[in-house]
Amino acid sequence: RAESWSFLDTAESNFRPLVVIELAKGAKEETIEWFTKRIVDRKADGGAQLLIKPLVTENGHENIYLVGASHLRLLLGAETVGLVKECNDNSMRTFTYSSRKTFKDFAEDNDNFLTMAECQYIIKHELENLRAKNEKMIPGYPQAKLYPGKSIVRRLLTSGILVQIFPLHDREELKKLRHSWYGRVKIGYQPLDDIRCYFGETIALYFGFLEYFTFALIPMAVIGIPYYVFAWEDYDKYVMFATFNLLWSTVILEVWKRICAILTYRWGTLLMKRQFEEPRPGFHGVLGINPVTGREEPVYSSIKKQLRIYLVSLPFVCLCLYFSLYVMMIYFDLEQWALDYHRENESTFSSLMLYVPSIIYAVVIEIMNRIYRYAAEFLTSWENHRLESSYQNHLILKVLVFNFLNCFASLFYIAFVLFDMKLLRQSLATLLITSQILNQFAESLLPYWLQKRHNKRMKKRMCSQKTDTDLSLADQINMEKEMGTYLGTFDDYLELFLQFGYVSLFSCVYPLAAVFAVLNNITEIYSDALKMCRVYKRPFAEPTANIGVWQLAFETMSVISVVTNCVLIGMSPQVDALFPDSKMDLVLTVALVEHLLLAIKFIMAFVIPDKPRDIQMKLAKLEFESLEALKQQ
Repeated sequence: RAESWSFLDTAESNFRPLVVIELAKGAKEETIEWFTKRIVDRKADGGAQLLIKPLVTENGHENIYLVGASHLRLLLGAETVGLVKECNDNSMRTFTYSSRKTFKDFAEDNDNFLTMAECQYIIKHELENLRAKNEKMIPGYPQAKLYPGKSIVRRLLTSGILVQIFPLHDREELKKLRHSWYGRVKIGYQPLDDIRCYFGETIALYFGFLEYFTFALIPMAVIGIPYYVFAWEDYDKYVMFATFNLLWSTVILEVWKRICAILTYRWGTLLMKRQFEEPRPGFHGVLGINPVTGREEPVYSSIKKQLRIYLVSLPFVCLCLYFSLYVMMIYFDLEQWALDYHRENESTFSSLMLYVPSIIYAVVIEIMNRIYRYAAEFLTSWENHRLESSYQNHLILKVLVFNFLNCFASLFYIAFVLFDMKLLRQSLATLLITSQILNQFAESLLPYWLQKRHNKRMKKRMCSQKTDTDLSLADQINMEKEMGTYLGTFDDYLELFLQFGYVSLFSCVYPLAAVFAVLNNITEIYSDALKMCRVYKRPFAEPTANIGVWQLAFETMSVISVVTNCVLIGMSPQVDALFPDSKMDLVLTVALVEHLLLAIKFIMAFVIPDKPRDIQMKLAKLEFESLEALKQQ
């Protein structure tokens, strides 16, 4: 390995900027000098061996630096991060520099062997792994302490010396992608492979899931329409509909695992080895020794963390849940008032007034969800989790519990306390449609409009100061650094999760829910694509093999929906009439049916394999080969 690192030439002629580093306006010279030196230093001397250039504009350079790397450096980096590529014999293998000739499309002069997103991911990985050697502090900033092994970039970020690091958009590629993705209105699949090449696996998987979920809801929507049109009131027909929905939701979630395996195998992330997780940037504690790696790093007592979770976070979440229920009771008072008003006046206005409480409540729910989200992020940060994965899981759990209660509590109350099916149908429809409209507006239309206005202002400013220098790259960077940062797929999955709840929890009451979900998702695909290409900075690619904890969340929702639908059908007058004498028999029958349905769900989940047969074979073959190779060694 050493010989391949040593002849790396840092003065490459064809410098291709990949990543932008923006430092604070008043950053000290010695700090910048030290940092850029560490970026270009040889790997053996603890550097990253990358190429860096200041962005020069007519006002001198504004502390913006472009980072690139030689072709050879990127190939060695691909081996370090464990990228998986396709070989000439069509199998997928972890890339190694020594066996580079065996990989498909590899040629020494082919710079496109690695996608731009992969190159940017490698550079990010190398920058994040720049570690302090024997420096006690960042030169020029005695208060920014360092210790051996501390990530320099993370310390610069937390000290406010480094403003941001972001990957550059590729104008040409983006134009092509925009055209094939949402440039023309057509019914067809999204170009998932192109999205993956440009934005990385995490985002491509989200769009894959969104598209799949939309197609999967179509049968539920088609079967739901006649129920609505003919306004069937007899519940024996609803039994068929609800049973179909419950079993269908299991099938779609299991089949998604297979599709996910097919996609991630093709993209190479299914085989990627999980890297040892570093402490997350916000983690703080006193210096100690990590018992696993033996490295020096901050340690924070887990007892303190548990105390913070159980004595502060948990009571806070409970308080928020109580507040949410309190708001719900106010909504029911309003609902009652609207009904009384309608009875007195019997006018068109008063019949419209019947919908007002639900609409106000839907808006309040959205506002409460957003405010709670900030609180949950602050609390989860304060709990001081060492790993990003643990932080994410705690955050998702907090947000899911609150959103579930906030969105569905009123529906449960109407169904199981007030027994008012008419009101349940009306509330469900209003909540679903209002929340969809609000989400589309807040997530895509508003940011797009603001971004467009901002771009116009930027262009005016730039046209007034055009000079001979090549301003196009500088223009592009100035535009992009002002763009919003994409915060990950969390909110997008959350929206789909709540939508799945509206569709499945009370499917036997409001069969049109699936129709609205399908219509919403079709526009969602377009507006999310627009948002990724037009509104936000390009995010760094994140390799991932599945949709993570969300798979579990969706499966849990489908189990809860079995219970709610069984109870709803059991409460209907038709079913009630079948058991005139004993209510106990009714309860037992409902419980039995529910257990049967759950059993069928679990059997189906077990019978449908998570990975298709051919992928299982390929994985087994690779495992066999790696065991053989170990024996040879």
